[in-house]
Amino acid sequence: MALGWSGYGRGVGARDEHGEPVELEVGGRTVRITSPHKVMFPERGETKLDLARYYVAVGDAIMRTLLDRPVLLERYPDGVRGSSFFQKRIPDSAPDWLHTTTVTTINGTPSRALVIADLAHVLWAANMGVLGLHVWPYRASTPHDADELRIDLDPSPGVTFDMVRESAACTRELLDELGIVGYPKTTGSKGLHVYVRVEPGWDSFAVRGACITIARELARRHPDLITDKWWKEERGRRVFVDFNQNAPHKNVFGAWCVRPRVGAQVSTPFAWDELAEVDPEALTMATVPARLAGLGDPWLDMDTEPQSITPLVERFADDLADGIPDAPWPPVYPKMPNEAPRVAPSRARRSPPG
Repeated sequence: MALGWSGYGRGVGARDEHGEPVELEVGGRTVRITSPHKVMFPERGETKLDLARYYVAVGDAIMRTLLDRPVLLERYPDGVRGSSFFQKRIPDSAPDWLHTTTVTTINGTPSRALVIADLAHVLWAANMGVLGLHVWPYRASTPHDADELRIDLDPSPGVTFDMVRESAACTRELLDELGIVGYPKTTGSKGLHVYVRVEPGWDSFAVRGACITIARELARRHPDLITDKWWKEERGRRVFVDFNQNAPHKNVFGAWCVRPRVGAQVSTPFAWDELAEVDPEALTMATVPARLAGLGDPWLDMDTEPQSITPLVERFADDLADGIPDAPWPPVYPKMPNEAPRVAPSRARRSPPG
């Protein structure tokens, strides 16, 4: 049964069994939801209108994470079982009130990306069938300051979620030693993310280097549980700290956003004292609004606590000076200075000398 959240937002148009558009007012702006009864998530039958009302219900919390950030849109016009595509460029036919900015790939290709200026922008995206806002690590108003360090705890095949939990606890212990406050969230799937709000003055190259330092130290301390190995053939049954989620122009699935899964799982922030009990499968569009209303936003103070990553950046630089190469970059990036050979070890062994 679809959710009946008629209390979230103010419906200007009446709910119509034939799918007439419904208008929702948010922040003084009216957003039109077309085909409101189209089922987007088949497990419980949630519709596009339910999706829009969900975002109204978590509006204050999601805007704390998205305000002034460019986003990449993951669109499923016919719901999670239909075809999908990524949309970075906002067409000229979009409403003139949408905020946009120019983003570029590492190779310099520009595109016009949506900037989340208010909750109406989120609802506009939901109406476009967006099931996933992939967020840039900087604000459009300060594009040279990468203010989010994202520690992505990515389970390799055979890794249990209990191992991911343990890796998150190890991450928190390391951050505590460094005097750094981290904020965890589920990914909406099998992993966990830990975010650090970074003080101004660092670009994505520096933030990536800081995350490599964290990954290497976690792997050194917990070699049977955690790995920093970029090549999948070297990871084994360990949790991979994906440092390249911090590479320039890399975007990550946003907090409070609904995943394109049949059960409408949400990438949900949680408090550290919930780590032992958090169940990503149970954190859905149907359950998260009440949870947020009852427990509050565990990321409420993130923006008031920007953290210093100077020791991590300096250690990465010291490693380079000592002859330890940069970790491999993703294949879409050009070869970088100080980068280790970008070839899988098994292929390197097969290559003839010279």
